[in-house]
Amino acid sequence: MHMIRQAIATRWLPPTNFKPSRVTAWADAGRVTLSWEHGLNVDQNHARAAQALAEKFDWKGAWYQGSLPRASGGYAFVCVDGRFDDDISPAFQR
Repeated sequence: MHMIRQAIATRWLPPTNFKPSRVTAWADAGRVTLSWEHGLNVDQNHARAAQALAEKFDWKGAWYQGSLPRASGGYAFVCVDGRFDDDISPAFQR
């Protein structure tokens, strides 16, 4: 299912005995999981994973980032056609 304009959700995955910390991004179309980049901050790591998923499906546009409820431990990214507020910059743009 490769629907256009799907929201992307992300979540941090803690390290295990066999894998390092990771961040995963998913939508109905699919999922990607990346190793945590320690040179980036939390927001940047989540944006990097969301951008990787958008690139996987060639989804273009300005993507805006917001946090999900604390219990989920992640972020949501939505694509918009235009800027809705001059004070808010997109997390990434393709």
